[in-house]
Amino acid sequence: MSTIEVLSTITELHDRLGQARDRAALTGGDTRIVLVPTMGALHAGHLALVRRARALGDIVVVSIFVNPLQFGAGEDLDSYPRTLDADLAALAAENVSFVFAPSAREMYPGGANDTRVAAGPVGSLYEGAARPGHFDGMLTVVAKLLNIVTPDAAVFGQKDGQQVFLVQRMVADLNVRTAIEVVETVRETRGLALSSRNRYLDEAQHTAAQALFAGLSAAVEAAPAGPTAALAAANARIATQPLVKLDYLVIVHPLTLLAVPGDYRGPARMLVAAQVGTARLIDNVSLTLG
Repeated sequence: MSTIEVLSTITELHDRLGQARDRAALTGGDTRIVLVPTMGALHAGHLALVRRARALGDIVVVSIFVNPLQFGAGEDLDSYPRTLDADLAALAAENVSFVFAPSAREMYPGGANDTRVAAGPVGSLYEGAARPGHFDGMLTVVAKLLNIVTPDAAVFGQKDGQQVFLVQRMVADLNVRTAIEVVETVRETRGLALSSRNRYLDEAQHTAAQALFAGLSAAVEAAPAGPTAALAAANARIATQPLVKLDYLVIVHPLTLLAVPGDYRGPARMLVAAQVGTARLIDNVSLTLG
């Protein structure tokens, strides 16, 4: 277990990263910096991102920041789990170099950014339709973190499939020189995607929530028959659990994230979101249609 440095200001982080780069330059070496952006409340899924980051670079920076810009009215900003001490213990065991844990005032000194990154039309679909402005806030803070850390790579989890798509598109559209690495979704034994919000589920809700991955798995099996069959299979499986209130279930093209037509054949991704008790849960899988 390593000693971990927790930095709360941008100036401190710049100083420490600059020192690390200078030390590497003196020995003729290079220093690859990899960022793992998180909102804390870390679980095994986050730690999988950290391990991928360690494999990609010399210095791993994990940011822990509950970003107010991506929470809408009535969402769980105030109650979102904040477990910094436990998070730091877990990251120290993973040999993380730095944790950047700024305050909202540090990230948004004026109270909120007047300048925002717009997620565009795809940002208003699916999660964006349920949470207006969410993806503008997410992209804005990711852009700020990429500019603050200037990492060679940043690591995200596939569970947040729409987020990954939008981050990759932002980086390409704005010519950001950071490679975006994506780690497959980490799941519980029976398939439920790990999420910080799973802690809101009671025992019955937790059992019911497993129907989401069961539905996605049914869709993968039915995919050779086409989109209509895949959607029907997933819907039928999820409908067996009345505690799962389905929001959307859609099959999209991986290059556009737009819904595919009924006669589409080829690679695709199924996205799902549902309310289970007070928890909003999302998941996705890749599938091949036809």
